Amino acid sequence: MKRSIKLDGRTIEYDLERKNVKNLNLRIKADQSVHVSANKNVSEKIIQDFLQSKSDYILQALNRYAEMAKYAPKPKMYVDGESFRILGHDLRLKVIQGKKNHVISDEIYITMTVKAPNDAAMKQRTMDNWIKKQCQEKIQAVCGSVYPKFQKYGVQFPTLRFRNMVSRWGSCQPNRKILTFNIELIEAPLSCIEYVVTHEFVHFLQPNHSREFYQYLSMFMPDWKERKKALEKTFRYFEQ
Repeated sequence: MKRSIKLDGRTIEYDLERKNVKNLNLRIKADQSVHVSANKNVSEKIIQDFLQSKSDYILQALNRYAEMAKYAPKPKMYVDGESFRILGHDLRLKVIQGKKNHVISDEIYITMTVKAPNDAAMKQRTMDNWIKKQCQEKIQAVCGSVYPKFQKYGVQFPTLRFRNMVSRWGSCQPNRKILTFNIELIEAPLSCIEYVVTHEFVHFLQPNHSREFYQYLSMFMPDWKERKKALEKTFRYFEQ
């Protein structure tokens, strides 16, 4: 059910879902949508009062996501001369016709050979597959170099997964021994990738962002703050 409320003079629309929950739950998504779930016995006045009490949080979150959206990358066209960022360097794309779909790079240009140069969907699939492979190879290598520091603490080498993530660089599931990384990390400089990998490995020792977590992070990577700032310049629409 769509509802609206005025917060600090600004009209905010939100989705209200009635479900079997004990508490009022508020969720704000990266697409700037606001969602509330509440028990059917909770009055709308209570819900409105609850949202008013969360006014600062809601407006700050919406403003942050709006700012992030400004820097979200524009869709690629996969045409000659288009720029793709790999490990912090902008490489120019060359598209040629050939018998087999594949991509190679000399660290200055990316040459994509495709059977049908005018087939945008084919070009996107070919490039996406190459970018994912580059990301997997680089992050697997970084994980291999970082892991010995954590092996001393009894951490098992995790299962590595790679996917597109909306607004995160990586995630850790300590109980399942899984690390998941955003494929777009391949755009970042190597030093930033090393920061993200180390950050996620530290979660095997401290699952939350507690003071102890940052003590471990500083021990393993004393310059992590500088690396994080550099990463934020690459992904201004992401958050850790």
